[in-house]
Amino acid sequence: MACRPPAIFKNMKKALFIAALSGLFSALVYSQSDAALRQVIEKDRATRDVRGKLVTLTAAEHLIRGKIYFDNRHFPESREHFQKIFDNFASDAAMSGALFMTGRSYYWERAYDKAIPWLDRVAREFPATKDGREGLSFKGACHVRLGKHAEAAKIYEQYTVMYPAGERIDGAYLNTIDALREAGKYDDASAWVEKARARFAGNATEASALHARLRMEIYRGKWQDAEATAALMLAQVRFAGSMTSIDEIKYLRGFALEKQGKRSEAMAMYGSFPEGSNSYFSGLASEKVNGGRIVRTASIASKDFPAPYRTELLKYARPRKIDPRFLLAIMKQESSFRSDVKSPSAARGLLQLVMDTALKYNVKAGFPAIQPDDLYKPVVNIAIGCEYIAALKKQFGGLDEAVAASYNGGEDNAARWLNRSKPKEAGIFTAEIGFAETKDYVQKVMRNYRIYRLLYDENLVKK
Repeated sequence: MACRPPAIFKNMKKALFIAALSGLFSALVYSQSDAALRQVIEKDRATRDVRGKLVTLTAAEHLIRGKIYFDNRHFPESREHFQKIFDNFASDAAMSGALFMTGRSYYWERAYDKAIPWLDRVAREFPATKDGREGLSFKGACHVRLGKHAEAAKIYEQYTVMYPAGERIDGAYLNTIDALREAGKYDDASAWVEKARARFAGNATEASALHARLRMEIYRGKWQDAEATAALMLAQVRFAGSMTSIDEIKYLRGFALEKQGKRSEAMAMYGSFPEGSNSYFSGLASEKVNGGRIVRTASIASKDFPAPYRTELLKYARPRKIDPRFLLAIMKQESSFRSDVKSPSAARGLLQLVMDTALKYNVKAGFPAIQPDDLYKPVVNIAIGCEYIAALKKQFGGLDEAVAASYNGGEDNAARWLNRSKPKEAGIFTAEIGFAETKDYVQKVMRNYRIYRLLYDENLVKK
């Protein structure tokens, strides 16, 4: 029998563990802060030689400074520090993190061809580390974004073989299905649906795999198969934690019935949502039943949907043919109308703009010289945000769901999801969104927009 340690030592160990976790969390939060960015910029100014080149510090210091730049989306500066590690500390433990973040930095810049060699290297040289596993996964994502779907499928399949208990194992199966589908290998995609169902039977990933099959059937116009798959899902699978929901599947089943010419059955399915439901898909279903009209389906507290910054919104939205209520819907979701907030991805202000995006639109918006802190000013944030959203509306043909998806998940991703949407219908597009966070975001934004249209006219005057 093992000797039980005294309670004081158990409590000390627990306290130390909690302190360590707290320290890690604090370091993460700090690295994303404006204060950390200002500090590292000042440090770098003081540690350059007469030619303006960084002097060599310790590997740990280069990694810390590089990560602060990385977390604040100052990617060239982050790579400058990581290069110091590659040049001077090739055998240091910092190598795997430096390789991965270099690859990720190019990924975030959408320079996928540049990202792949770095992600491949960390996956090959550090396969037993989290950086190595993440490198392999993001290497697959780069191939998807380059339209190399068959190659991406092979990489994701490799992940399932190498890391059967990896952090992204469920995503590897689901990404394999979607990549094979986009490569036009429908039979292979269906086979992987069954592999996923066998591997994840009874949990949320099984629902996501069947959802992938349902989306593929809709894309191919196999309406009977789509309706049958939706019926199977509603009867048998668990939705919590999956990429879909009961409301979404009911809507898609109604859509498949409608496409078969079974209008009465379709209307019955659209009308089957619980009374008072205010979900995104129940709203779409309600519009189907009510001939496109928006109908109040639940009690709404007006105080939860204010219309601040009316002057600025009307000034910058109307000339760009943007509904200011759509901007309010985004603003509510992004910042809860707080102008002083900054996200973990270095997005700032009311509409949560990142600096590299702001610099694409600031001149056209009327603010030719801006610094990151300027994005906390409501007038600057709204003006640039309106210019950005106007560009997205033009790019995505005015489909609000695609604009919202792009705003959260990136333009190239939204374009890919739109390309997978056939027909080009709001609910079908939303079903195709491949990131759980972005999908949830779009549904919340569109729900907000629906309510704002019920409460206010286009001049933000309360009805």
